[in-house]
Amino acid sequence: MSRTVSSARTPNRWWALVVLALTQLVVVLDGTIVNIALPQAQEQLGLSDVERQWVVTAYALAFGALLLLGGRIADYWGRKRTYLVGMLGFGVASAFGGLAQNGTELILARGLQGVFAALLAPAALALLTVTFPGGRERNTAFAVFGTVAGAGAAVGLVLGGVLTEFADWRWCLLVNVFFVIVGLIGGMLLVKESKAEGDNRYDVLGAITVTLGLGSLVYGFSLAEGGWGELDTIGFLALGVGLLVLFVVIERRVAQPLLPLRIVTNRVRGGAFLVQAIVGSVMIGAMLYLAFHLQIVLGLDPLPAGLASLPMTAVIMVVAPIATKLLPAIGPRPLMIGGPLIAAAGLVYLSFITADGSYLVQVLPALIVIGVGMAMVFVPLQNLALSGVAPHDAGAASATANSAMQIGGSIGLSVFTAIYASAVSGFSPAAGTAAGVAQLQAFTSGYSAAFLASAVGLVLASIIAAALIRGSKEELLPQAADPSSAALPVH
Repeated sequence: MSRTVSSARTPNRWWALVVLALTQLVVVLDGTIVNIALPQAQEQLGLSDVERQWVVTAYALAFGALLLLGGRIADYWGRKRTYLVGMLGFGVASAFGGLAQNGTELILARGLQGVFAALLAPAALALLTVTFPGGRERNTAFAVFGTVAGAGAAVGLVLGGVLTEFADWRWCLLVNVFFVIVGLIGGMLLVKESKAEGDNRYDVLGAITVTLGLGSLVYGFSLAEGGWGELDTIGFLALGVGLLVLFVVIERRVAQPLLPLRIVTNRVRGGAFLVQAIVGSVMIGAMLYLAFHLQIVLGLDPLPAGLASLPMTAVIMVVAPIATKLLPAIGPRPLMIGGPLIAAAGLVYLSFITADGSYLVQVLPALIVIGVGMAMVFVPLQNLALSGVAPHDAGAASATANSAMQIGGSIGLSVFTAIYASAVSGFSPAAGTAAGVAQLQAFTSGYSAAFLASAVGLVLASIIAAALIRGSKEELLPQAADPSSAALPVH
């Protein structure tokens, strides 16, 4: 048996949703908010290029590697308790980073942010799962949560631009303290405790292997930016894969697994996790190159560059409520198949950018189309990833969903960087082209290649959804009061 919170016993559940969605926004936007601020931070702290890269990688590495362990801690120790500890630690780490005096301190702070985010994110999503167990309210709650999560990367670029231009890069980290205060107060007042009861022994060996495996995988892909054939790149990737295989073997044999394989072997949930990984790669990886194009090629300052990415977020916010109303009528499958294809079309259009092109003609229409497609995906995605999960496994399933997005983003960023580098090195300017113009043309060629690769990934996501996310809308969307009674189809 598990102690759960039904919506009938949670009168403040919609205010709790606001707090939990805010939490997800903070976790996601922190992956991108420092991107625009990095040039200023590098100059003030004297960071090397390697240190600058690790400001981004340290967060992704700690976050992605520890998510599954964080999810099980939430299940066993208490989701509200884990949420509050994660929120407090995240705030302290953010303040430390905002006051950093050198590169080592900043990188350490970003790593600590990732550690506490690995507690915070699965706890928040698990609390949402048990607060809205089923029915129309659950669909609405997950649509809101998924939309906020999906828009977080773009919001991070905008907020980073505002803070960098009008304040200082340090406020890109210090601003989290205000979010943390709201999250702590809201969490204490509005969120009810829940945890998995019964035999809750920790799977220590599983925790070690998956943490080292995911860490090695993320680190290996970060090294791939310097070349896929390098010995250290191949070594860390191989080590990561080997440790993850060993993790699966361990999980099949232990009585209390860190990640019950029933969570990922379900056909529908497995498909949702794969789509989530690809979407993460696009939202984190491709959007970074959009920021580069806006600033480096189009010459926009940090704030205008951040605002220039805002139309996509605005479209997501407009289309998401429409998709939410469509969800119970047509089911999640059409949205999961059509959404990635629409977003892919926008990215294909974006791949035709030129060094002398305009934002209004070459970028804005693409962002609108991408926003429409992404909204269609975000609305059902989190719901499908957690549908049919027993309350005992809510934290582990939530961690898997977050891990898919984070690991997908890290891998996507590395893959897109390699594609970008290859396109730039292979670019040949026309005879007589000025050196400065040729350099911008080379950059644009690289960005275009990254956008095209993102489009291919989203087409693959649509194919995965068509192949794996099957069943009637009644089967795919839980309507029962207890999520454990709404099993997903496995045919």
